[in-house]
Amino acid sequence: MIAYELVPKLIRAALNNDKKAVESISLMIGRKIKKEYPQIASEIMQITANSNVGADALRTLDLSPAPVDRESRNQLVKVEEPIKVEEPVLNSDIFGQINDFLRERELLEKFLEEDIIPPNSILLSGKPGVGKTYITKWLSYKLNLPIVTVDLATSISSYLGRSGQNIKSIFDYAKSQNVILFLDELDAIAKRRDDMGDLGELKRLVNVLLKELEECPVTCVIVGATNHPEILDKAIWRRFDRSIVIPLPGKEERKKLIGRTLGKKIEDMKLETIRFIVNSTDSISASEICKMCEHIKRQMLMNEEEKADILALKECCRIIELKDRNEKVQLCRLIKKDFPGLSLRDISNITLISSASVGRYLKE
Repeated sequence: MIAYELVPKLIRAALNNDKKAVESISLMIGRKIKKEYPQIASEIMQITANSNVGADALRTLDLSPAPVDRESRNQLVKVEEPIKVEEPVLNSDIFGQINDFLRERELLEKFLEEDIIPPNSILLSGKPGVGKTYITKWLSYKLNLPIVTVDLATSISSYLGRSGQNIKSIFDYAKSQNVILFLDELDAIAKRRDDMGDLGELKRLVNVLLKELEECPVTCVIVGATNHPEILDKAIWRRFDRSIVIPLPGKEERKKLIGRTLGKKIEDMKLETIRFIVNSTDSISASEICKMCEHIKRQMLMNEEEKADILALKECCRIIELKDRNEKVQLCRLIKKDFPGLSLRDISNITLISSASVGRYLKE
């Protein structure tokens, strides 16, 4: 049996929480690839050996066990290994700033030799779905550093003073490891201290966070992310070396996202359909565009007898927010202009607007 033929068995065992089977299959894979891939085989053996003696699996990544809440014993962070991901689709200015940060990290030793303080933190803000988490994963891949994500559910404790202790434990852990500390939903723990509606405990938590950010060594990489930059404490902004607003994707970025996600399926669609989708998704996030394209691919596979263009337009219209009657009129006219062969019923099925209304809109 070839090593990759064991992968389905390994997945089944893992999903069934069959630890014994996972260990057995992992060892089999390790033995089969030992000659061709000795380093990977050695890592598999080490992970399995640590598991057998009850050691934390993170030790094979040269990481200490993750910190836990003293009361509940729940882990305060989630640790993810770096994995290969495609570069994020961003406009040239934003992508340039991200690349500059990477370059600065690569020149860390040179900066220190020249007595220049190298940057180690970056704050990403923007609407949900614009790619803040994806950018962090790409940074993890490029820097080859695991991501340590703060688990806010366990970090924020109902006990007075415990939340601050948890945050300090998380930063102590990040300082002692070679990782990216990812402060997702930063606004949940870093609200403005002048907000009269917040409890004193949350204000104390902001003070702890500010102190920890200030004392972080340059070797520790920190990425913050927020959907609500307007409620962040002003002092938080000063603690980050770079602050980057991630906008909704522009026209060129939408073209690239749609082409990348649709893959070969885009060849089944007319240029007019692609142009319509690109032009109609100007208020949609990158995440929603990718999700829409995945839906289009599934519909094309399930309904091979239907035209790919119609299926694509349907899915596109499902996510477009039509705010008023004028937008509905413009949408119907645009579809009729680009696809003059479509009937009123076709346009109705695509837009989810009644045939009678479509007829009225086209006459106006």
